Amino acid sequence: MAGDPIAVDSEKPPTGLSGITATDAISSSPSSEPVESAQNAGFQHTESHPPPRQKHSLRFWVIILALSLLAFISALDTMIVTTALPTITKELGGAAEYIWIGNSFVFASSVLQPLVGQLADILGRKIPTTISILFFLVGSGIAGGANNSATFIAGRTVQGIGAGGIYVLIDIVCCDLVSLRDRGKYLGIVNAWAGVAAALGPVLGGVLTQVDWRWIFWMNIPICVLPLVPIALFLPTKRGNLLSRLRTLDYLGTAIFIPSVIAVLFGLVAGGVQYPWSSWRVILTLVLGFLGWVAFHVQQHFASHPSVPTRLFSNRTSAIGFALTFLGSVALQTLGYFLPVYFQAVLTTSVRQSGINFLPVAIGCLFFAAIAGISLSVLSIYKPIHAIAFGLSILGYGLFTLLDESTSTVAWAFFEIIAAGGLGMTISAVLPAILAGLSPDDVASATATFSFIKTFGFIWGVTVPSVIFNSAINKRLRQISSLSLQDQLRDGGAYSFASQARLISATLDSSLWSEVVNVYVESLKPIWWFGLALSVLAFLLVFLEKELPLSKELTTEYGLEENKQSITNENTIEA
Repeated sequence: MAGDPIAVDSEKPPTGLSGITATDAISSSPSSEPVESAQNAGFQHTESHPPPRQKHSLRFWVIILALSLLAFISALDTMIVTTALPTITKELGGAAEYIWIGNSFVFASSVLQPLVGQLADILGRKIPTTISILFFLVGSGIAGGANNSATFIAGRTVQGIGAGGIYVLIDIVCCDLVSLRDRGKYLGIVNAWAGVAAALGPVLGGVLTQVDWRWIFWMNIPICVLPLVPIALFLPTKRGNLLSRLRTLDYLGTAIFIPSVIAVLFGLVAGGVQYPWSSWRVILTLVLGFLGWVAFHVQQHFASHPSVPTRLFSNRTSAIGFALTFLGSVALQTLGYFLPVYFQAVLTTSVRQSGINFLPVAIGCLFFAAIAGISLSVLSIYKPIHAIAFGLSILGYGLFTLLDESTSTVAWAFFEIIAAGGLGMTISAVLPAILAGLSPDDVASATATFSFIKTFGFIWGVTVPSVIFNSAINKRLRQISSLSLQDQLRDGGAYSFASQARLISATLDSSLWSEVVNVYVESLKPIWWFGLALSVLAFLLVFLEKELPLSKELTTEYGLEENKQSITNENTIEA
């Protein structure tokens, strides 16, 4: 897409949802100079009176519903499998490949996200979105029908490729539909359903596993068909010569980026699980991966059509937004990964009940994400929202340090809502801030980078806390009088032990079990302090952001073509 303007039909120009005509020829090579204000970017509303309110058509709401469904099903598939993995591994006989049965999806969903962002610019949004959904659908069928671990891993890999594309394109398409000022509201609506899925996943996974774990994957097939129809019917198709546009793809950058990310992910996932952290395999892959990243960023600086333009990070507010995305993702994943340990090991709940106890997290994410998005749309400011978000996260993680076996249900549920509510606010309020300082032509690349950083943060949100937790457990094992229990908890065994804690506790003397519970309580505290530290760092970074104007206008090549009558008649909507 770089260099040459994209030809459009002059008799029927593409229009945004507000009825504002898109630029007749949008350059795909935005200026390399960072944009520190929306005004300089050329997309601030300059009239003295406010722009007319938008009136969204039925097609708009169908697309929003489709995006919400995609956000829900892709996030659900990430969480629902966790409770089924032991059963799947036992049935398929893949104990030796357990780490890849669980993480092949994560690998595949991460490595292709920047490429998807570039393809969204080159091919338009419809084709990559449709292909991503089909990958997810086909992968679900392969995984559900697998009779051995190799086939299952292949299915999860195909699924992950589709999910990675979905993660990116949900945000890109949503940004195409509404103005920068309104994006927080609709991003909150769409992405909050991912939080709901994260909470429901373990519960639903436990239920379906008791019936047949294959339904976890087969149910995705009819669900994926539902959003395919409106995506295929309503999203506009990119015009222009396909071959000339494909020549602008960043082939060299992609060839460097993908193996570098795979190397880093291998080190993070295999370290402390498949191999010791001191293993040459882990150290070598991490070193090679990070060196590859350095080479990638150097190459991006000189590339004519970079997949991750360096100008995205040269803008201070956007760079801080990416940092907040990473810190918030790590903090949210830490919460999702270790709260179940507290419920199962300390409160001795079942896996299913643990999932139910996690529901306040979904409620907090959904409610506060909506509040943050609406506030962003009404007030057109994001710094106070970011400060409140991470302030609530600080409070929530601080309260988590008080958790023990005697904490009441009301107390821990309140703690969950506070912490998850704060982190949920970042779901809808950070991406608009990132885009505020960038050209509209950078929406796809910036959103893809945002999605990758968020996904990468989720991986760190498991790896780093797990190292902290395992170390804390090992230091406190002497407090348990049973050598057999010490062996079960040592060197990473405490996490899987937690899922069986309810059954094991019934077979032990109460005083001995009290020792185990105390070890868990004290070992979880460093996790809560870790989340608190992340939240404090993010809170401080907020004050380095600039409060840039949020455009009220929608100028895009990819918006829906709304009914011409409503476009002609004052272009009004009620949002």
